[in-house]
Amino acid sequence: MTKRNASLLLFLVAIVTVVGIFFIYPASWSAAISSWSPWKLGLDLVGGSHLTYKIDTSALDSSRVSDTLAGLRDVIEKRVNAFGVREPQVAISQTQGENYLVIDLAGISDVQEAIKQIGQTPFLDFRTVGTTTDASGTPVWVPTELKGQYIQSASLSFDQRTSQPEVQLQFTGEGTDLFAKLTEQNVGKQIGIFVDNNLISAPVVNEKIPSGNAVISGRFSVDEAKKLAQNINAGALPAPITLVNQQTVGASLGTNSLQSSLWAGLIGTLLVMLFMMLYYHWRGFLASVALVVYIVISLIIFKLFVTMSLAGIAGFLLSIGMAVDANVLIFERTKEELKKGLEVGAATREGFRRAWTAIRDSNVSTIITTLILFNITSGFVKGLALTLFLGVLVSMFTAITVTRGLLTVFSKSKTV
Repeated sequence: MTKRNASLLLFLVAIVTVVGIFFIYPASWSAAISSWSPWKLGLDLVGGSHLTYKIDTSALDSSRVSDTLAGLRDVIEKRVNAFGVREPQVAISQTQGENYLVIDLAGISDVQEAIKQIGQTPFLDFRTVGTTTDASGTPVWVPTELKGQYIQSASLSFDQRTSQPEVQLQFTGEGTDLFAKLTEQNVGKQIGIFVDNNLISAPVVNEKIPSGNAVISGRFSVDEAKKLAQNINAGALPAPITLVNQQTVGASLGTNSLQSSLWAGLIGTLLVMLFMMLYYHWRGFLASVALVVYIVISLIIFKLFVTMSLAGIAGFLLSIGMAVDANVLIFERTKEELKKGLEVGAATREGFRRAWTAIRDSNVSTIITTLILFNITSGFVKGLALTLFLGVLVSMFTAITVTRGLLTVFSKSKTV
């Protein structure tokens, strides 16, 4: 890296860092930025409601339970988001053979209204294209007698000729008659499938279907077809969900824990920076500058994309301590090269080159661990895994690129 390239890189990093400080700091002088993109905080930090619903799946065939529960979770999550809840946590749990829907609503003020919205079984119905239009000129969908209660099952299947994913519908006896009549009257037209008044599919009827077996085909991916089947199964759920537990979580405990965590993070960061400067002198000072850049960039990413919980903050604080490990490896390798008699620039270049494989392998192993934790654990551990994963990625950039740029600019060598 030449001094010119390093100077340009550091100039851009400095701009991002300064703007980032205004973006992440929740103070009155940055109120305009904060209001545009406020911090998204979890239930444990801002309080809210923790709701548990019991799901009666006794009327379902055992082969349909898994897809129906997944579809139910998806429908309820959309319903909660439509209500305006920030980043709800919606999960299915099983206790002693019973299925439960667990919902965390962070920052909810009107809990009773939220319960009213959530506590209704998802409603599915079929509609046809009407002859009238709304104000925007879009045809109005007309409700029919065919409802979710007449669907026996919806499942993912594949076209035998093209191997394209599709959704197969099986209607009940009464539903078969209603669907046959509906398709006969709407050949060449669309039939809309709605869940909670939201259109989830609008297939075109090619011919009358009297058998009660229908196929929804199109340019679906496997995930899209599976999700459509899950939503249809959820809308066809023959039993309501019942609220069995409600807990209101106050924000006072979360506020105290947040303040303690922030103080712990500040003290820990200062101690790490002090150690680096005392042990590695001017190189340690440059590594500390890179650490500040790392913290700011990480917080920008968290504010834009992550709902912060106490577990997430713990993952971030853990990543701060790990962010300088690459610098330690590089500086130690550089010291060994200096002892061999190399000049500063050559020793630093060799230090970066020889330390890279160890840095790469250690960070990749951490990334693999976080991905496993994120995919197989519950929400709180997911938060820790996500912030640690993002922190490792950003630390690799700052510890390698930013530190190298600083060493290039402030060393006597033309390149590092």
